[in-house]
Amino acid sequence: MDTTKTSAPLTPEADSAEPQTPAHADQADGSTPAGTKADTTKAEADVSTADTEAPAEAATDLTGEAAAPDDLDGFDDLDGLDEPQDQIVGGVGAAASAIVAAGLGLLALSGTWVSRVIAERQTLIGQIESVNATTTEAKIDALYGDAWHLTALVNGVLSTLALLLAVFVLARPAFGAPGRVLPVWIRSVAWAAVALGALGVLLFGFMYFDLLLPLPKAAG
Repeated sequence: MDTTKTSAPLTPEADSAEPQTPAHADQADGSTPAGTKADTTKAEADVSTADTEAPAEAATDLTGEAAAPDDLDGFDDLDGLDEPQDQIVGGVGAAASAIVAAGLGLLALSGTWVSRVIAERQTLIGQIESVNATTTEAKIDALYGDAWHLTALVNGVLSTLALLLAVFVLARPAFGAPGRVLPVWIRSVAWAAVALGALGVLLFGFMYFDLLLPLPKAAG
C-alpha cells in the first residue's frame, strides 16, 4: 500500500466557486447598469417638466391674476347690468311736434297772415265806430288800439301754443320707461321752440296790456 500519494483536500468552495464580479467593477470600468440609466432618464424628464411649468406659475404669481379667460368674459358681460343704459327714442311724432313748435314761435314773432287780417278787420270796425266817438282819444282807440290789441292777442296765443308743444315734446320721455331720451337734434329744436315761445308770450303780453308801445295820446 502506497502511502506516498496525497490528495489535496477538496473544498466545496473551491469546486463550486465561480468568479463573481463586484457590483462596483462595472462602475469602475465606466459602464452604467440598465436600471441606473432608466432612473437617470426619468429624473431628467421630471426636471425638464418642472422647468417648463415654472415660468407659467411665476407669471401667474407676479400678475396676481389666476382667473381663466372665460371667467373674465363673464365679468365683462355683467358690467352693464347694475346701471341701465339710456335708450334713444323719438319717432316721427316727436320730430314733427318739435319742428311745428319752432315754426309757430318764429311765425308769431314775425307776424302771421291771420293776425294781419284780423287787425285790418278790426280797423274797419273802428272807422265805423269812430264816427260816434266824442273825444280824440276815443277815436284813436277805435281806429288803432283795438286792432293792435287783437294782433298782440293772436300772436300771443300762437306763442303760447308753441311753448306748450315744445314743453310736451321735452317732457314726454319722462313719462315712459326710465332711461329713455330724445335724439340730440330733436331736443335742440324743442329748446329753440321753448325760447321763441317764451319770448313771444312776454312780448305780446306787454303789448296787449299797453306796457310796451302804448297808444299815443292826443295833444291837449
